[in-house]
Amino acid sequence: MSLVHLLLFFGLVIAASSTPGSRLILREIADQKDRAVELNTSNFDSVLKDTPAKYAVVEFFAHWCPACRNYKPHYEKVARLFNGPDAIHPGIVLMTRVDCALKTNTKLCDKFSVSHYPMLFWGPPTKFVSATWEPQKDKSEILVIDDGRTADRLLNWINKQIDSSYALDDQKFENEHSLSNLTDYNQISQAVYDVEEATAEAFDIILVQKAIKSSETSASFIRFIQLLAAHHLSRRCRKGAAEILVNYDDLCPSGNCSYEKSGGKDTLGNYPICGKDVPRGYYMFCRGSKNDTRGFSCGLWVLIHSLSVRVEDGESHFAFTAICDFVNNFFMCDECRLHFNDMCLSVKTPFKKARDFVLWVWSTHNKVNERLMKDEASLGTGDPKFPKIIWPPKELCPLCYLSSNQKSIEWDHDHVYNFLKNYYGPKLVSLYKEKSVIGRKEETVPATGDLTVATNALVVPIGAALAIAIASCAFGALACYWRTQQKNRKPRRSWN
Repeated sequence: MSLVHLLLFFGLVIAASSTPGSRLILREIADQKDRAVELNTSNFDSVLKDTPAKYAVVEFFAHWCPACRNYKPHYEKVARLFNGPDAIHPGIVLMTRVDCALKTNTKLCDKFSVSHYPMLFWGPPTKFVSATWEPQKDKSEILVIDDGRTADRLLNWINKQIDSSYALDDQKFENEHSLSNLTDYNQISQAVYDVEEATAEAFDIILVQKAIKSSETSASFIRFIQLLAAHHLSRRCRKGAAEILVNYDDLCPSGNCSYEKSGGKDTLGNYPICGKDVPRGYYMFCRGSKNDTRGFSCGLWVLIHSLSVRVEDGESHFAFTAICDFVNNFFMCDECRLHFNDMCLSVKTPFKKARDFVLWVWSTHNKVNERLMKDEASLGTGDPKFPKIIWPPKELCPLCYLSSNQKSIEWDHDHVYNFLKNYYGPKLVSLYKEKSVIGRKEETVPATGDLTVATNALVVPIGAALAIAIASCAFGALACYWRTQQKNRKPRRSWN
């Protein structure tokens, strides 16, 4: 580095150190690899409200405090287990910190009666939202961590709270929590976040590949987004899909889409389908024991099952067509795509009942698993902890089986249908209901029956509707309605 460059560098550092907030900027640069999430007055409630984690640790500290600086490496050792895309045990504990030395956080720290640094609190994330804490308060769900002076002691304290046995030297993809017991019916509740993750990842693949290349792929994309806007189990994904639909004419005039994110103009990349914080970079229910197993494909299957149990009789064949065309046009695994397309083409009669569509998805998934079981057994490429199985196993639905042997299974389709409706319906959204993840009461995801949005309530751009009408005349008339109602207004963009 030349003398001139050195002088310029030190000049910038000196200038920065003399301006308000410069210490914070420099500290953020130094801490960019930190795993603990920095919270402040403006993001405290939103981060803790939207996290998929079951528990949260909030550390109140001061950046000028020597003890806090010495404690930080200990805190980060624990945070690396739970936070970030490389987390060893994601979705369990959100590790956060608040700098009480910043004046903007003074009221926040006062609300929790912070009396010393560092001071650590523990509780369900949503219990911190708009909350206060007092030393003499009884029966609070927010606890002070009284024995977390070192990384070992902090992790031991956490293990006692959640009856776990995590260790600081745990390695990635151990995955003992994800699906340790097939008969644990409530494990599916974790898949709520995986459905969001898979939806956002599928959308990102379309953006990266610039995959909308013709009127056919444009119509296919719109049909699938329509299905998501009406029946996705996540409110934020329904909202994001609806905004893409309303703005599709501007985003993709004549099917020519602008994909890159841009601050200057509207592009498809500016509309994250499940909100700006998704994808998060990891799966929970669908997490494999190896880096290259389960994950996206598992999440996509759960999404398809969850959509199938939410459509009504009159929508069943449209949903079937939308899913088949979406996989055929946008799923990047060529062999998988061709096999799935063959099974779609084998359906000669349109579905008239939603029950038939639900059972077709289930049967198709089992056929895929049967084929993959043979391939993985011969090549040794399967996940040793999560081998492919025929679904559902007897442990989960004994009444689904009329008889079974090594060569064939005779199913009770009524019981299978009822199992699928419940498993991918109320069970799948139970975590949302229990934790109130979305936040305000009116935004909490309700029971399955209330998740359905009438298809004729969707608003569709004129160009997209015309393309859809070619393949499905049932949706053609929506174009005129949308143009009449929406011509002079657009919805405000919001990802809450």
